[in-house]
Amino acid sequence: MIPTCEEVRQRILETGILPVIRAPKPSLAIAAARAIGAGGIPIVEITMTVPGAIDVIAELTATTGMLVGAGTVLDVETARRCIEAGAEFLVSPILDSETVKLAQRERKLVMAGGLTPVEVVDAWRNGSDFVKVFPCGNMGGPSYLRTLKTVLPQIEMIPTGGVNLANMPSFFEAGAAAVGIGGELVSMDALLAGNFDAIAEDARRYATVAREMSVARQMNLARGVKHENAVS
Repeated sequence: MIPTCEEVRQRILETGILPVIRAPKPSLAIAAARAIGAGGIPIVEITMTVPGAIDVIAELTATTGMLVGAGTVLDVETARRCIEAGAEFLVSPILDSETVKLAQRERKLVMAGGLTPVEVVDAWRNGSDFVKVFPCGNMGGPSYLRTLKTVLPQIEMIPTGGVNLANMPSFFEAGAAAVGIGGELVSMDALLAGNFDAIAEDARRYATVAREMSVARQMNLARGVKHENAVS
């Protein structure tokens, strides 16, 4: 059964982590995605930098129960092909308004990118379901995200770039809706060595921390709602 856009959104929030796969060969990308699933993360983003990325999306969509999305989507034609292959969400490091419009027409979740406050607000105003803050680590990591969330608390942001196991809790504490993780989870060394057990084990570690932070976030949101009701 094809999930709705809201179901995809909720699954991302509940999982708390968006693994980003970049690999030099389609077979390695597929194997890495399966390893991530085995490690307890039911979501994966296949970037368009992977050779044959759209075929990889189609293969994973047809053969796994994972939520599969397309990353580094820069134009509407690529977005259309990804959706036809089965992608349930689209991610981009930039804002391409036509891609956002297509996702809305097709009822697919979309994460446009932004880095500065102006770019983040532009992505949000154009209808992006989440805003991908990239490369967040280069701008100060959790402290930069906290600054953005202080002035833009209404925008749900997913920081990507520079997120690792050690600083992931700080990103959630700074207000991340979820986090995007690439090479820190799917290392090129492990890929090239065919060490998919190591990727699965790392996925378990990330999933455990992300789950704990996601639960804490939902509890904080629930407490905030109760407080507002009590005040009103």
